Amino acid sequence: MPRFAYTARDRAGAPVSADLEAPTRRDALRVLAARGLQVASVSEVAGSAKPAVGTKAANGRSSRPARLRTTQAPGRAECLPFLEALYDLATSGLSAGEAVRLLSVRIKEPRLRTLCAGIWERISEGAPLSRAMAAFPTVFDSSITNLIQAGEATGSLNETLARLIAHLTEQRELRRQLLTALAYPAFMVIVACGVILFFLFFLLPRLQTLLTSLGGRMPTATRLLIALADFALNYGLLVVIALVFAAITFWRWRVSEAGRATTDAWMLKLPLLGPFAVARTVLAFSQTLSVLLENGITAAEALRMTEKQIDNRTHRAAFGVATGRVLEGEALSVALARTGVFPDLVLDRLAVGENTGNVVPSLKQIAQAYQKHISNQLSMFTKVIASGVLMIVFIFVGFIAFAIVSAVFQVSSSFKLG
Repeated sequence: MPRFAYTARDRAGAPVSADLEAPTRRDALRVLAARGLQVASVSEVAGSAKPAVGTKAANGRSSRPARLRTTQAPGRAECLPFLEALYDLATSGLSAGEAVRLLSVRIKEPRLRTLCAGIWERISEGAPLSRAMAAFPTVFDSSITNLIQAGEATGSLNETLARLIAHLTEQRELRRQLLTALAYPAFMVIVACGVILFFLFFLLPRLQTLLTSLGGRMPTATRLLIALADFALNYGLLVVIALVFAAITFWRWRVSEAGRATTDAWMLKLPLLGPFAVARTVLAFSQTLSVLLENGITAAEALRMTEKQIDNRTHRAAFGVATGRVLEGEALSVALARTGVFPDLVLDRLAVGENTGNVVPSLKQIAQAYQKHISNQLSMFTKVIASGVLMIVFIFVGFIAFAIVSAVFQVSSSFKLG
């Protein structure tokens, strides 16, 4: 029977090197996983050669795990559920490989099951968890796989998973708050448009017919309202088509790199959106960098990964310049101060953390403060936008009511004079 030499880490994180006998390399990996070991490498040192990939085993099945054929392609939405499920099983005493194998069998959700099956296939072929996850770049970005790799190397995979889950949960909560903040104003806009269209296309034509049949000169407000209704009826469709075409054209330009850089620079100059973009940059920087440094990623690599997590292209370019200065030996707080992006209080907190050797706790405090700050900003945005929409609706509806009532009074007064 072939003999395989292996290197691994036990559940306590201690390195283990030995060999064992197994029919195939795959069987050896299963034995090691059953022992609760995190395998780093397995190589055959004696015995028969490995079976060729795709050959039939004695039971008539292929020795290579069959790929799961499905049209359900996993995406970014499956990242957090996978990590949460993996963490639950890993903290129960299972090794990472055995936990993934169990997930690939137990999970019912199609996309998540496809993801687990793909990762397990690579782990069963000898790949560590981080490399198996890296084969799905649409689900796991490089910062996540590098953190998992660091956790495997230091034997602290469970702690790394816990920090990753907390970090991704905070990001998900921020997106949820943003969508919730925009939902109410969007609903008010839809209701306002419905009310205006009802007046222009249903009620106003009937009143116009009635007032015209009664005769007399209509007031200026009524004539203006009727002119707006006629314009909407005759040219409204063309205006809508033009606006949709302009929006699509702008969006296609916006998603290009040049358009994204230009529009991000414009956003920073707007009264409300500019401070909000700065707050989001500070939050992304402090959250990501604290998680990376806490899990043993080197400062240079952590700064490069953090740069990719900053959405605003203007801020990303400035942070890239600051990263270069840090790599040349400048303090992080001093380099960030040169960018003119980060608020003074953030730089002061970071400088204190650098001087006391507590950079990670300082970054966490900054992240917590800006998490609350952004929540307050979103609440304020909701109130401002909702109030603005309501004011516009009330003004327009009031104008319509004034135009109709004034026309009725003028027509009735003409009858009295007659």
